[in-house]
Amino acid sequence: MLKATGIHKSHGDLHVLRGVDVSLTAGEVVSIVGPSGAGKTTLLNVLSTLDRADSGSVIVENTDLSTLRDKALARFRNTHIGFVFQFHQLLPEFNALENAMLPALVGGTSEKEAEAAAMARLEELGLAARAKHLPSQLSGGEQQRVAVARALVNNPPLLFADEPSGNLDTANAESLHDLFFDLRDRHGLTIALVTHNEGLAKRADRQIRLRDGKIEA
Repeated sequence: MLKATGIHKSHGDLHVLRGVDVSLTAGEVVSIVGPSGAGKTTLLNVLSTLDRADSGSVIVENTDLSTLRDKALARFRNTHIGFVFQFHQLLPEFNALENAMLPALVGGTSEKEAEAAAMARLEELGLAARAKHLPSQLSGGEQQRVAVARALVNNPPLLFADEPSGNLDTANAESLHDLFFDLRDRHGLTIALVTHNEGLAKRADRQIRLRDGKIEA
């Protein structure tokens, strides 16, 4: 599904990633772990096309992302990749349904089709009754589920998550973790996530441990 080779990335004088090689197999859940400052989020951002590597290649389903210009890369991201952040990043003036619709609308889907797709995702995540509620009217767990619905509204094969449960209490965190594995099982999603949650990391099919910008194990 994804193969990254020789990934280097610096921020100013700080060399964050130092020749990282990573592959993701279709349908697996991979956790990316390591101490703070190891380069976990930077690696996730590069793999998910939110950022470009300084050198190296990322190939997703036989497409070399380094060859795509910005507009083409944005289109690819919209159709192939979903992303869930630690903080839900929902637009406060839009209700749950409108937030979940956004990637579909950005991708050129009609409003009617985008609404139907978003509602289907909210129903799947147990949020149909909350579709017309603003983010401020939702619990933390519900907000993060809306963020998951938004990430998956275009049916991408790849889902990336950066500390997705880091802002949730234990019960909501475990519920969200169950959701990721359920979505993998039902839809064959390939999921890569950064987490400090040991329970979630151990549930993954595979762990990638980073230290000082390199894969340690």
